[in-house]
Amino acid sequence: MSNNAIVSRVENDKVLVLERVFDAPRDLVFKMFKEPEHLKRWGGPRGWELPVCNFDFRPGGVWHYCMKCVDQNQGQFYGMESWGKGVYKEIVEPEKIAYTDYFSDAEGNENDAMPSTDITMEFIDLGGKTKLVNRAEYASEEALKTVMDMGMLQGITETWDRLEEHLNEVK
Repeated sequence: MSNNAIVSRVENDKVLVLERVFDAPRDLVFKMFKEPEHLKRWGGPRGWELPVCNFDFRPGGVWHYCMKCVDQNQGQFYGMESWGKGVYKEIVEPEKIAYTDYFSDAEGNENDAMPSTDITMEFIDLGGKTKLVNRAEYASEEALKTVMDMGMLQGITETWDRLEEHLNEVK
């Protein structure tokens, strides 16, 4: 395990803040979230892929994606698809991306039964390294608990581990 593990905390009972330092320049880390060919290489937990990853990277643009489990060792999850949709609110390159994240179906219809999330990602330049701060605000404490109980923290940890591996390959 590297020493740059995710640091997580909850603020105001419904905001999950995740921080991690990546050993790569800020412009490159930002690019990983901007270009689909990069995002497809690391998006999702281990054993999951992004067979669908369409996005229009601009304020008001939509990111529609599907995560699919391709690892037979994950038992009941194997073959499962999870669709999501993000709507970009603000993009300040290479400092910030803000969007609302929804669970959706394959057509992009939002799933109102699941909590949506307001996400703000900050990319902080540490001189050759980058601190990524991800703030996810949920509608309620219950909504945050729902996604935590679904194993979201482990999923994000694995996803950011894959991001780090991909950064090491491309830099």
